[in-house]
Parts: sequence; C-alpha cells; structure tokens
Amino acid sequence: MTGSTSSAQPLIESPFVDHLGAQLVSAADGASEVVLSLATRHLNTWDVAHGGVTMTLADIALAMAARSLAGDGIGVVTVEMKVNFMQPGRGELRATGRVLHRSTTMAYCEGEIRDSEGHFVAKALGTFKYMRRLAVGRDVTSQRLRSDPAAKPGPSDG
Repeated sequence: MTGSTSSAQPLIESPFVDHLGAQLVSAADGASEVVLSLATRHLNTWDVAHGGVTMTLADIALAMAARSLAGDGIGVVTVEMKVNFMQPGRGELRATGRVLHRSTTMAYCEGEIRDSEGHFVAKALGTFKYMRRLAVGRDVTSQRLRSDPAAKPGPSDG
C-alpha cells in the first residue's frame, strides 16, 4: 500500500499478516506505522508478546516504509533483518519504520516497536530488495524441487 491512510486498516495483501491482525496506520514518503493489539494467540508462555510476533511486526513496518517509495506493481522482499529485543511487549504494539538509504534495487531501513505505555520493546534494521510482483496463484507443482538432503547447492540437473 502506498500513500497515507488516516486510520488503521487491515493489511490485506498477505494472508499471514491478515491472520496476525496487524493494521496499517500510514505508509508514505519512506516512513510507516503499523499497530497490533496483542491477543492470547500472540503471547508466549510468559504472557508477553512472542518474539516471532515482534519480529514480524518489525518486518512489516520496515517493508511498508520501503514499499512506500516504490512504483505500482513493485513490492519488496526481506533480504536480511536484525532485531534487538529491549523488553517484553504488552497491550498494543506500535511499529514504525523508515528508509535510511535507497538505491534502485534495495532499501536499507530502521524501525522500532513500542508498547501501549510507550515502552521501547525492540529495535530493527533491515535490507529489502525491490522486485516486480510475482504472479499470484501460479502453479508451482510443475517446478522441480530438490529434496535430496545430500544435494549440494549449485545449478540444477537439466
């Protein structure tokens, strides 16, 4: 989603993100904001935000910041990401992201997550590659997959 939004809305482009319940507050000019109201399904055994939920929210915010600078039909994929956890997340998590540097093919972004009381939950840095959108619903069953555990990386046989 490019452009700003006035209130939180579902991110309908990813079934996983929709299932998570993250909502986009804004994404424009290389900056974004995403919120998630924590539910029981988001918590770990200590009743605080699961680290995977926190990392996913950071990934979404950084990616949306990068995408806000992309043209139509261009998306981003995460190349690498680092998250530092400062303290447990509780209540509503609010993630912000911004692009620090952009080239024609990549964006380097930073962001943070705070909880509903403003506590600093996590810091994230990530690199995202700009790509044309992949065809939705394409048949991947006809593609050869290498499933041999002894297989070595390299060109395929054929």
